[in-house]
Amino acid sequence: MPLTDWEIWACAQQVIKQHKGKAPLHCALRIAELATGGDQEGVQTWQAIPAKVDQLMDYRSGRPLSRQ
Repeated sequence: MPLTDWEIWACAQQVIKQHKGKAPLHCALRIAELATGGDQEGVQTWQAIPAKVDQLMDYRSGRPLSRQ
């Protein structure tokens, strides 16, 4: 069952919290792992997360735009 938009935003925030400036790299690696394992639903879910990460990150500092 696909995640809701709210759940994807929550996932993006958690990825940023855990991986900080390397959040986009983590997403790319996770997508590659899922694709290698043949998990298309997982790939689709994780492809939605980097777009939200991008909107939440301040790439000048490598930190979230808001305090967590």
